[in-house]
Amino acid sequence: MNSDASLVDKPKKSALRENVEAIVVAIILALFIRTVIVQAFKIPSGSMKETLQIGDHILVNKFIYGVKLPFTQTTLVPIKNPKREDIVVFKFPEDPDKDFIKRVIGVEGDEIEIRDKQLYINRLPFKGDYAVYSDPRIIPKGMQPRDNFGPVTVPKNSLFVMGDNRDHSYDSRFWGFVGLDAVKGKAFIIYWSWNKENEGSFLDYVRWGRFGMLLR
Repeated sequence: MNSDASLVDKPKKSALRENVEAIVVAIILALFIRTVIVQAFKIPSGSMKETLQIGDHILVNKFIYGVKLPFTQTTLVPIKNPKREDIVVFKFPEDPDKDFIKRVIGVEGDEIEIRDKQLYINRLPFKGDYAVYSDPRIIPKGMQPRDNFGPVTVPKNSLFVMGDNRDHSYDSRFWGFVGLDAVKGKAFIIYWSWNKENEGSFLDYVRWGRFGMLLR
């Protein structure tokens, strides 16, 4: 008696089915990477100049602050919270369908005040070397909060954010705090930069020197 089990050839998958399965797996993998690990963004405005230029394409680390449930703002595995001076992408509080990018200036418990453009954090003057002031005018507090603001204390689970282009940024001075649950991730590198306002040669449309630039 032959004790060997008989082998039955499985029907081969059609080339179409194999291609469809490969595409589906690739899409699922791409969605997982984009949702959980890293996502690409393009800079559309000058509010973060000179750190970020209009036309910069950046990658954002979505894993660094924790693993979130896809398509929701629920954090499944918390890792750490954004810290002061991180550049973060978040859902704009006034329109969650839009993504904004700014720099973290204050975290939970920090007291923020601006007097004649000078930023104070916890009553101490603070100025990162990335901050740009291009308008010499000082706007009184009663007119708008750009140059004179606060003091305010950052509430629990919130951030106070500002653009590096301080005189031309619509940020927490105008619309308030960002909830931690709205933060998508930390910007960490420029992988492409396109200068659509270039007036030189065709090659000058690409900002070659910004490729691979790490953000800080």
